[in-house]
Amino acid sequence: MKKYIYALSAFLLGGCATAPKGVAPVSGFELGRYLGTWHEIARLDHSFERGLSNVTAEYSLREDGGVKVVNRGYKADGAEWKEAEGRAYFTGDKSVGQLKVSFFRPFYGGYNIIELDREAYSYSLVAGPSRSYLWILARKPELSPEVLKRLVDKAKELGFETEKLIFPGSAPQPK
Repeated sequence: MKKYIYALSAFLLGGCATAPKGVAPVSGFELGRYLGTWHEIARLDHSFERGLSNVTAEYSLREDGGVKVVNRGYKADGAEWKEAEGRAYFTGDKSVGQLKVSFFRPFYGGYNIIELDREAYSYSLVAGPSRSYLWILARKPELSPEVLKRLVDKAKELGFETEKLIFPGSAPQPK
């Protein structure tokens, strides 16, 4: 019986590390260029970041070949910085921007890079395992209104509820 429970758990948890149906991660991805600090420009609301502003994600290589993930954000109502450390691993081909990330092992969720500045790796659009999770990230705390609008429009075309996006930093909201 234990074998069946473990198999069912692995199947169900594995499904959480995928991309939403109809959403494709980028190909030609280069992890080395993606490493470093990213600023959260916008996100869909979820409990683990609720109330946080000035959010950053820092990615670095782990000794086991995975990616160390450190997310930080400021919680104004407590006047304190919050930090969470996780780990990420590719779910397949390392040239595809599709990883699984965990802050609470053994549970992993999808981290799917669905749009990326191919020249400078200066912005990315990231989806979770469902259309309830979406982030717009940039290397700087602000993103040009034109690029931001293009990313929001793409997310909307893919079925994300972009009217519910939160802009926690100083980035201007698209018009």
